[in-house]
This record gives sequence, structure tokens and C-alpha cells, in this order.
Amino acid sequence: MCLIAGGIGEIRERLIKMALAGKHRGPDSFGVWTDEGVLKSDDFSKLGQIPGGRIGLLQCRLAMTGSKAFTQPFVNELALVHNGEVYNHAQIRAFLEGRGVSFESDVDSEVILRLIEFLRGKGLSFPQAVREAMRWIEGDYAVAFSDGERIYLFRDPVGIRPLYFSPNGFFASEKKVLWAIGEEAVPVEPGSLVTISRGGVEVSRLLSVEDLRPGTFTAERALGSLLRTIPYSVRIRCGRKTGVLFSGGLDSSLIALLASKHSDVVLYTAGAEGSQDLEWARKVSELLGLELREYVFTEEDVEEALKRIVFAMEEPNAMNLAIGVPLYFSTLLAARDDVRVLLSGQGADELFGGYAKYVEKPWLMEEDLRELAERNLARDDKIAMLNGVEGRFPYLALPVVTAALGIPVELKIRNGVRKFILRNAAEKLGLPKEVVEREKKAAQYGSGAQKILKRIGKRRGLSPRDLALQLFREVFHSS
Repeated sequence: MCLIAGGIGEIRERLIKMALAGKHRGPDSFGVWTDEGVLKSDDFSKLGQIPGGRIGLLQCRLAMTGSKAFTQPFVNELALVHNGEVYNHAQIRAFLEGRGVSFESDVDSEVILRLIEFLRGKGLSFPQAVREAMRWIEGDYAVAFSDGERIYLFRDPVGIRPLYFSPNGFFASEKKVLWAIGEEAVPVEPGSLVTISRGGVEVSRLLSVEDLRPGTFTAERALGSLLRTIPYSVRIRCGRKTGVLFSGGLDSSLIALLASKHSDVVLYTAGAEGSQDLEWARKVSELLGLELREYVFTEEDVEEALKRIVFAMEEPNAMNLAIGVPLYFSTLLAARDDVRVLLSGQGADELFGGYAKYVEKPWLMEEDLRELAERNLARDDKIAMLNGVEGRFPYLALPVVTAALGIPVELKIRNGVRKFILRNAAEKLGLPKEVVEREKKAAQYGSGAQKILKRIGKRRGLSPRDLALQLFREVFHSS
């Protein structure tokens, strides 16, 4: 996990400002490539030594996969920086090495560079090579690379890691990093390619979620696909020690159960005392026999943390602020335990019909899935990264998403029972029946955060919406 940033123009001073504005995403080291040189260091006081130039890429690294001694950018025929994880990097590496491709590090990000170079060597254009690479890579990624004349930006088809560009030719992992240099921040759409050149910015769609749709599955094939893909996606996202963002509901409980087969698992939850999520987390953690770490927050805790949460979110959204409160305290607790990977159940509702609105309007599932990146995933990524923790989302792995898109609605919602097929799969995978059948409240309600925010707002004479707006203006000095 890290910050990536850069652009075309007078770049040196902008790179320094962007590195300082986004250092919280990657405090381990920084690396810079420009058309006039390369600088890599774990000493941020050396930012002033960044080479000049008219085009450049920056990475500030929080090391997760591969040697901490290697810092991006990777530079060969192309220069590349990457934020995220490539979970099948070993398999891609082995394939490429078998065809004579050499590597300079064990870092997963290098696989993306070598794969694009390899595909370009087969005669594909940059857009064609990127589209093909998206089909190869199983991972969560936001990528920028340059041929020395242009910069190319792309994200995975679900959009798990955030990435923004400005119409003036700059880009960064977070809006505030572009705001720091006076630039507008426009999201790079999932599965899209943004090409930045001295002539301007072009956007093309390469691989959408809809492109992943298989044929319609039978009930037997649908269940079988989930029994294969969900355990696989959890397993490859586990570290030696893995945290799970835990509420005691179906989605997080299934992830916790599966992760415990491959990793030393600790469950993390946060809520007000007496909240439903805390009570259920305590109960289900005992059923699963897994350690639970909980942050019981008070109204004073929440009020003290609100500006930091808004700083991470970069938006005046009252609902996301309420959802962000338990996420902030859970990731803060994980960071204090030096647990840097947290698995999350995000995406299961959109894929398997978890929200009540889907009973009458099932077509909203795919609409919500398309909007998930900027609405939910960007929030989760930025809040977790503020605490130096990486969120990983097993339900949003491409094999699981592809399987879910092939499952007919009547297997997702049956006789009013939402997530019918996911509950069926969870029971077959060993989750206790009382957990399988639990109906869970949304995080902002189940954690008690919404009630606390209403009380804080009432004391200030503000609605939750106006409270979020006021905090945003105070944090970002906007009118």
C-alpha cells in the first residue's frame, strides 16, 4: 500500500508538495522518476533532492509484499508506480520467467511492469496491453506508468484502490494530494485507462464489471462456484497474521472462519457500549473460538476523532461519516497491535442481495456495484490508510464477482430471504446456523455511531448533514 502521484509540467516542486501531503499513505520510503533522473530514499528530508524535469512519477511506500529494501518506481523501457496488491504475482512471474523475462526484485508491483512490457512485445498497443493485463491480474491495484512522453493511469475493474487525475495533467491516490498543488481531483473510473500527454487528457473504458458476466448459472453450478471462489479469495488475501473487520454478521463471520484455516486471525470491532454489533461480535467470536479485540468508543472519543475521519474521507457526507467512525476505531486498534492487513466483508450486499431495497428492485444490485468504488471503497481505503492499515476485500475478488454475476436473482433473494445462496454456501463451509441466519443492521446503526453523531450535532445546533459539511470546511478551509 502506498501513495502514487505525478504528472506532466513543471514537476519538481509539485512532487515535493504531493509527497508531503500524502506521506501518511507510505511512510517507509519514497521514490521518484522524472525524465531527468531517479531518486529513492527512506529519508524524507531528502525530498529537496528530487530531480527536475517535465514528467514524473512518485511513490511513498508502506511495504506489504516483497522486500522492504526495494522502493518504486520500477524503471526499464517504462517507469511504473503501483498502489495495491497483486495476489497471483508468483504465478505471473513464473510464466514470464519461463519466457525469458528477468526481474530485479521480489516485489509484486514489478510483475505489472514486466507483464505490460511482455504484452507490448507481442505487438499490442498500450490500451490493448493494459486491458489484457487486467484479465491476468488477480488483485487490488491503481497503477501509473510512463513511456517518457505520456503517463497512463488505470485501476482494477472493481475500483478497490482510489486514484484521481486533474484535467491539467496530474494524478494522485487521494484528492487532498492534488488539492495541495491547487488541482481538481477527478476519479479514474474502474477498468478505465486515462492517458495524460502534453496535449491534454484522454479517457477510455477498457474492462467494466459487466464484461465479466458469464452465462446464467444453474443452482448447482452457482453454489459450487461460491464454495470454490470465496475460500480461495480469502486464502490469498491472508498474511501471516491477519485481522478481520468484524461485526458478527454473515459476511465478516464467514471471512473470519475461512481465514482462520490459513492464518493467525484476530477479529477487530468497534462500537458504543451496548450496541448490537459489539454484542454480536462478542457472541460470534466465542462460537468461532477466535480472539476479539474491541474498541468501545464514547461520545468524547468520536467528537475528538471527527476531523481526522473527515480528513481521510475528503467529503462532507453524513452517512459515510457515521460508517467511518467504527472503521476508524477498528483500524486504529489494529494499527496499535501492529496488524497491517484487515479483511473486510465489503461488497457482499451488492453482489448477493443484502439490502432490503433489492427485494423490490433487484436491478439496483449491479447499479450499486458499479458505484461502489467511489461511494464505499474509497472511504474505507482512505480511513484505513490514515492508520497505516490495508483493507482487503475477498468478496470483491474477480473470481467471486464473476461467479456472483452469473447467479440469477431468484437464488440471491428467495421468499424474502436476502443473500439466500450466500447463506447456503456459508452453512456448507461450516458457519454456525445462528450466524448464517442473522439479519444485521448497517454499520452506522449497529455500532451506535449514528446516534452519537446526532447528539454531537444537536449540541452544536446542526443536523448530521450540516455537521459533516461544517467539519469538511474546517478541515479543508473551504467556503
